[in-house]
Amino acid sequence: MNIFTTNEIEYLGSGLLGRLATVGQDGIPHIAPVGMISYNSQLDTMDIRGHDLTNSKKYRDIARSGRAALVVDDLASTKPWRPRGVEVRGSAEAIEKPEPVIRIHPQRIVSWGIDTGGFDRNSRSVG
Repeated sequence: MNIFTTNEIEYLGSGLLGRLATVGQDGIPHIAPVGMISYNSQLDTMDIRGHDLTNSKKYRDIARSGRAALVVDDLASTKPWRPRGVEVRGSAEAIEKPEPVIRIHPQRIVSWGIDTGGFDRNSRSVG
């Protein structure tokens, strides 16, 4: 059984940009846009790839802290106003081989406007 709903999986794989939040060694939050986001159905994780990933601050932050949050959101419509999105919080890995990837193991998922197209909000702990 997937920890994401079918609609959340479809939305997360739609090619939208997301924002990945980490915390630096100095305790200051850091947020970075990410575009190569995919749902790993074998591990029930969110995988993030990118150009020169291993040399990025987000990669170093995750390697050090093991924590991250990802938000993917957009507006389905402005008239009427219909925001939608998914937030994933959890433990994270900075994996170097066989190819660099940031892997988020969800512990909390919050989604809105995904399963009904309205202002529904689905918030749940999963880990």
